[in-house]
Amino acid sequence: MTDSMHYAFIDESGTVGTETGTHFLIIAVICGKQARDIEIPVQRAQKKFGTSLASGELKATNSREAVILRLLGELVKADIQIVAVVVDQKTVARPPKDGEEIYRKAVSRTVHHLVERWPRIQICLDQRYTNDQLRFELERRIREAIVDLPQKVVLIRQLNSQTQRGLQAADFIAWAFFQKYERGDGRFVDVLASRIVQEEQILQKSWLKGKP
Repeated sequence: MTDSMHYAFIDESGTVGTETGTHFLIIAVICGKQARDIEIPVQRAQKKFGTSLASGELKATNSREAVILRLLGELVKADIQIVAVVVDQKTVARPPKDGEEIYRKAVSRTVHHLVERWPRIQICLDQRYTNDQLRFELERRIREAIVDLPQKVVLIRQLNSQTQRGLQAADFIAWAFFQKYERGDGRFVDVLASRIVQEEQILQKSWLKGKP
């Protein structure tokens, strides 16, 4: 644990739900002492390779494999740490009525890991919800999950990834873990191995009560 300020960007890969969702839901974090250490490799990749989207956003699902490997390789050269929480949704025998409950608990668990390590942290989440009430509920659940931890400063923002290069970096990290778990292709996570400080797989039969 360190008292220096850290900057974390969180994104997910996969869909929620045990019947229609993907097998795995991935919550991934890229974190560092300087946000620019995370943002600069994305900026350089945008200039070098361009994007396939009118928004200018760099996304792994729309990038060539060579571009993905190149960006992941550049990210691990920086002073960063990576955390991933992996939910095996096929183990859920008693799913919640609201599938988003799985997402909220998984994100809360992820943030708990972050604050345990870095009690001074600015957290930027990819904005999953346009509804203000849903955004409020997500932050409320996160705050409840970390109330037992010693905290110095924990700032939480939910922002659009189109304007946040750090979130675009997190998208590539989440995508890499999704390939490992959902597709059985570990090549991309192997590139990140030296920077992974925590990789937790959640196997939970019931999401109706209790914490993951």
